[in-house]
Amino acid sequence: MDNIKRTKYHRTYHVDWSKGVQSDDKVNKDLSHFEGKMIVATEKMDGECTTMYSDINGMHARSTSSTTNWTRDWCKKLQISIMQDIPEGYRLVGENMFGEHSIRYDDLESYFYLFSIWNDKNECLSWDETLEWANILDLATPKVFYRGVYDEKVLKDLADSIDTNTCEGYVIRTVDGFHYNDSSKHIAKWVREGHVQTNEHWLKNAKPNGLKEGIIKPAYMKK
Repeated sequence: MDNIKRTKYHRTYHVDWSKGVQSDDKVNKDLSHFEGKMIVATEKMDGECTTMYSDINGMHARSTSSTTNWTRDWCKKLQISIMQDIPEGYRLVGENMFGEHSIRYDDLESYFYLFSIWNDKNECLSWDETLEWANILDLATPKVFYRGVYDEKVLKDLADSIDTNTCEGYVIRTVDGFHYNDSSKHIAKWVREGHVQTNEHWLKNAKPNGLKEGIIKPAYMKK
């Protein structure tokens, strides 16, 4: 199964009130496709986007050709542990939170936070299905700030209420699933002003984030 196709996680566009837009970022100025739809707004965590598959070599960061380093070892052990539970052609995508980036975390319940699952038709499963999988596999998921009908005022108020010293921002997505090619119509993000966009150089001074005392997901990954 080592020839399973690898798929790079899609670029997530910023909402037009996002404060952390960089020169190479994309902004979605037309959010009308969200209107009337049920959405969730979840915490955007400051880690490394990581994709897991059903084969022994089935893990990569944002780039499908990414190489290994010590901050990816924990997630690699997790991937090997659950790969038999991932159907062939499916992929689990989440945030690798092992290494500290621009925000320090000391109360994580895991070093991997699942935020989407994609099937063999390149379709993103619904949010509720994602939560079901997370429950079965005992995986952590990002904190939900809001769930309800899309409401721009609510989302702007949410942005104003966030403590940007401890939170990078939030991601909104439709509760229903969608195809990879339609991702920009179903998912978007708000990012804090001045957020540092890390690259490989952050590894030079990297150190592990902290876990909550006595808590780890999955439980068998406890030290």
